[in-house]
Amino acid sequence: MGTVKVIVHKFSLGDVDDPEIYAAQPIYEWQQTEAGKWVMENSVDTYWLKHNDYQSYSLQYKIVATLTEKDATYYALKYDNAGTT
Repeated sequence: MGTVKVIVHKFSLGDVDDPEIYAAQPIYEWQQTEAGKWVMENSVDTYWLKHNDYQSYSLQYKIVATLTEKDATYYALKYDNAGTT
């Protein structure tokens, strides 16, 4: 059985001095949700990506989870709000 990379959460930050410090709160808050707890318990790997959004002058963060195909289907049916990469 293969794995799938799924974007499980997205958020934006404005122009701040130390974005990683400011990103910690929304990441932690997401981890405390039902979906976040499920992903943290069932993912093969979880990581975050950051990129500049030049249209809104902000930073875009995505939390990406590597899930088995079965878990990705479960996540999509129960929690999907972001889509796959």
